[in-house]
Amino acid sequence: MHLAMEHSGPMFFVGLRFLTAGVISAIVFHRALAGIRRIELVAGAAIGLALCLGYGLQTAGLQTVSSSESAFITAFYVPLVPLLQWAVFRRAPKPLVLLGVALAFVGLLLLAGPDALQIGLGPGQVQTLVSTLAIAAEIILIGAFAERVDARRVTIVQLLACGLFSFVAMPITGERIPEFSWIWLLAAVGLGAASCVIQLTMNWAQRTVSPTRATIIYAGEPVWGGIVGRSPATGSRPPR
Repeated sequence: MHLAMEHSGPMFFVGLRFLTAGVISAIVFHRALAGIRRIELVAGAAIGLALCLGYGLQTAGLQTVSSSESAFITAFYVPLVPLLQWAVFRRAPKPLVLLGVALAFVGLLLLAGPDALQIGLGPGQVQTLVSTLAIAAEIILIGAFAERVDARRVTIVQLLACGLFSFVAMPITGERIPEFSWIWLLAAVGLGAASCVIQLTMNWAQRTVSPTRATIIYAGEPVWGGIVGRSPATGSRPPR
């Protein structure tokens, strides 16, 4: 994403990424579309809007903040999910679950590193902070609809919706279509394919896993990123 932002605007890249993911999922699961229902259209549109806001604002923030600072701010979605779930659905999380959320949150802060603690209130930081609300909303919405929708159908709708919402937002944010670059094209296609698998898995898995427990699991993402990002030769992370 950092590399792509050197050649593309955030909303165009997010739009292309998720539109690609939606087309891939539609091709793979085209037979499932025949029985699509209204609730799946509504759920997909709502989740797609949350995806657009979350990824769009986070990607925009990465233009002016470091990866570690972005990771630090984004970590706030972990405690937000149980609090929002409690406020919206009146479902108080269990003490052990709250303990897991607290430990996951602290772990993410430690993973972000000491440099991330030097946070200002510039546009990038504000954009990233607002994106955490959208990320939390996405997880809660998936949990709210998961048992009532077909995972394949809602995945197709939410991915296409996210892509379309992102393209619609381009003139609002004053963003233009960038000059052609193989870098943003390959990045969008690659991440689009990954998004197809990720969102389908989330929609399927959260049928039996609560949003709060899912959040604890999702908090392991940067841990795997740190492991994969380490250089085999030196045992250190590559420069960002």
